[in-house]
Amino acid sequence: MTDPKSPESVLQVRVYYEDTDAGGVVFYANYLKFLERARTEWLRDLGVSQSGLAASEQRLFVVRALDMSYRKPARLDDLLTIRSRVTRLGRASIHFAQRAERDGELLAEGNIQVCCVDAIHMRPAELPADVRAKLEFIQE
Repeated sequence: MTDPKSPESVLQVRVYYEDTDAGGVVFYANYLKFLERARTEWLRDLGVSQSGLAASEQRLFVVRALDMSYRKPARLDDLLTIRSRVTRLGRASIHFAQRAERDGELLAEGNIQVCCVDAIHMRPAELPADVRAKLEFIQE
């Protein structure tokens, strides 16, 4: 669990056989799953329930854009550290900088823009005030 007052979230992820490709390294798209888990758990640690937002306010978070760089491979059984920071808040978006590391060594990094949308019309929708307040508190 990440300290809700910290500007950085940290999540440990173990690499399983299902995460690897024929060469025995983590398949590149699976890093996106690791980063998604880290963002979701961070929101949960901040007291933001994505399923609750969908049910009560008809708000969903969707990835709008991303920019990834892969540096070194992760392999079966590696324990990865996923680090996440909020770098910018828009009216309806959250920008994250995320890194996957193994023992402090950078393996992959990305910038991910998540957009808040109205669940019915799938159009951008303003971030709920309570979510914005929690994210502003930890933003860089």
